[in-house]
Amino acid sequence: MRIVNTFIGAPIQRVEDLRFLRGRGQYVDDLTRPGQWHAAIVRSPVAYGRLRSIDTSAALALPGVYAVVTAQDLSQPIPTIPFRRPNPTIAPYAQPVLADGVVRYVGEPVALVLADCAERAEDGAQAVALDIEHWPAVADRHASARGETLLVVGTAGNCAAVFTANDGDADAAFRAAAYTRREQFRVQRVTAMTMETRGLLAEWDEATGRLSVSGAAKLPFFNRRTMAAMMKLPEEAVDYVEYDVGGGFGARGEFYPEDYLVAFAARKYGHPVKWVEDRREHFMAIAHSRETECDLEIALDRDGTIIGLRGDIWVDIGAYVRPNGMTPVRNVAQFTSGPYRVPNMHLKAHAMVTNKTPSGTYRGPGRFEGCFFMERLLDMAAKDLGLDRLEIRRRNLIALSEMPYPLVPVRPNDGFGDTACDSGDYSSTFDRCVKDAGWHDKLKLNGKLVDGCYHGVGVACFIEGGGSGPRENARIVIEPDGSFAVYVGSSGVGQGVETIMAQVAADALEVPIERVKVYHGSTTYLKEGYGSYGSRATVMGGSAIVQTANALVEKIRTAAAERLGVSPDAVTLQDGVASAPDGRHVTPAELAGLSVDGKFDNSKATYSYGTAMAHVAVDPRIGSIDVLDYVVVDDVGRIVNPETLHGQVIGAAVQGLGSTFTEEIAYDEHGQLLVGSLVDYMVPLATDYPNLRAVSLEEHPSPNNPLGAKGAGEGGIIPVGGAVSNAVAAALSSLGVEPRVLPLTPPRIWQLIQDAQKRS
Repeated sequence: MRIVNTFIGAPIQRVEDLRFLRGRGQYVDDLTRPGQWHAAIVRSPVAYGRLRSIDTSAALALPGVYAVVTAQDLSQPIPTIPFRRPNPTIAPYAQPVLADGVVRYVGEPVALVLADCAERAEDGAQAVALDIEHWPAVADRHASARGETLLVVGTAGNCAAVFTANDGDADAAFRAAAYTRREQFRVQRVTAMTMETRGLLAEWDEATGRLSVSGAAKLPFFNRRTMAAMMKLPEEAVDYVEYDVGGGFGARGEFYPEDYLVAFAARKYGHPVKWVEDRREHFMAIAHSRETECDLEIALDRDGTIIGLRGDIWVDIGAYVRPNGMTPVRNVAQFTSGPYRVPNMHLKAHAMVTNKTPSGTYRGPGRFEGCFFMERLLDMAAKDLGLDRLEIRRRNLIALSEMPYPLVPVRPNDGFGDTACDSGDYSSTFDRCVKDAGWHDKLKLNGKLVDGCYHGVGVACFIEGGGSGPRENARIVIEPDGSFAVYVGSSGVGQGVETIMAQVAADALEVPIERVKVYHGSTTYLKEGYGSYGSRATVMGGSAIVQTANALVEKIRTAAAERLGVSPDAVTLQDGVASAPDGRHVTPAELAGLSVDGKFDNSKATYSYGTAMAHVAVDPRIGSIDVLDYVVVDDVGRIVNPETLHGQVIGAAVQGLGSTFTEEIAYDEHGQLLVGSLVDYMVPLATDYPNLRAVSLEEHPSPNNPLGAKGAGEGGIIPVGGAVSNAVAAALSSLGVEPRVLPLTPPRIWQLIQDAQKRS
């Protein structure tokens, strides 16, 4: 593959930012169509119960209210939302687009109100009267496991699936172990708090039989296939068009009930229909994530060598299985061992159904949780064995000589296939973080009381799997003005995809970046594509552009050779101009219309990796924690744009700090949601964590793609909970405090201190 390095690796300012800075971004709520109707969702106020009746008369009597869609208006049986990876064993847990006579969580859609403006649609939704027979809710995984209430009729129980990670003989390893420790940990329920909430605009053209859906869609082609199948339309009759997007983080862009309902209404009534959720809806309707508990046991030799890991993990997936809802469950089984050599392992991850909002992916799904579990176990083991916390990790990190290193197999694999860490020197990155963080200097303060606060330092190591296939598509066209239009299947969710793809294309085509225009996020551009998820945009989309650009260069060379009367080998290219040896040349504008469609096929994931270190100060009087310094060092294979990458890593770290300290979606014992605004759900502010540092390396490119790049959008979040919790434990080591539950709120830390003091 031919790629020059003029733009790749350069800190080019984001080309998309100019329109945002000038207020010219276009989001779904900016869209208006003639004759447009507005939609509002009627949602269940009850966690679990029988929906006896819906009275829409009061709503229909309100001014401006046109219609109310209920389950009776839909085809029967009520359509359910397909899974990203078909799995017949979880089919009974698929979500219907409207409650099917039983409501299973607070916020479940039961009707759709259509009106002449958003405010009147909301008034109409408030006027719809629901008669619901309340049933006792299954509010946590413990009640779910007891099985006293079977939430989905016709199933064997409230466990939708079990993923087993198995390697070696864990039981034999534990029998032979010199040391074992068993612990229970818990990570709380959170969600992606995107600045822009979800929304979409659907339009139906009766004359052509075409449906157009505008709005955020990280998976436009999958969502088009899903919509076409559910609406019983040919796939080519459905268009998905993505506009500017105010954040994704895994939860945004999946297929939700509202996607179908809005499109259904547009088709049924012949009007464009627009829906934008408010923040309160966002809390109860978008996919939640993370709520995970575990009972794990680790086995080591006396020198700290890990010989075994076993246990059970329970993930609260809510009332239904989302299209990608099994990914966090599978991931926590496979990635709890992290970047460490664990020869004998047996982990079972259980997907537990409860009466809560269904869960799905959120940045670093399953990996944030698993890293917290493993890193806490390692610190506890090091303390018990009298070992240095750094040395126990160095001893067990996968070595450069072992690459590619196979990850523990997980069954069922749900089409993922077995995989291996592609490349890397984990110890080298670890040592770089130790150095850059000033670990040994900070260690002098470890456990010391300074100005009323205990200081501590903590460490956590991670791997980030991403950039996987199966493929991505691209198309490059020479425009009449000699510029190059680059179409790619990757989507933009705020991560700077236009800039990254332009840099890759400019280098592959050997033209100035100003002559490259990137188009993305629309099914009208390409016949097939996949999108942006799992840190794959640069790896897969960028590689597809490289393949396509190389093919176009050869096509340019051949076309120019015919015009110039020379052989293609005699043609040289510079800035897109094809020249013969005698100086005659052909400009790109003269070859306007020349195009190539290409794709990059790859079933192998990439694995970036790194280490994070945290320095905290804990005030024992009130349980507050200040992060005085936080450093993360990762190796991402190859950096296309260091500025955008830095923003990704720091942004992810801040989200990780939110999950570690303040964010929690809480429910009461009746399944009632206890958060409804950003007053209840506290996200980090820009002023909260000023001392964050990130160092990204490119020492070990991936052999799995022509760029050598690795997925890098999630590594910043994965180690935060582990590193900070270990730092808090180190700070309070004299008191014997060991955090086992996130978030680390002041009341929780204060109570741990009180309990420790009572024990002493």
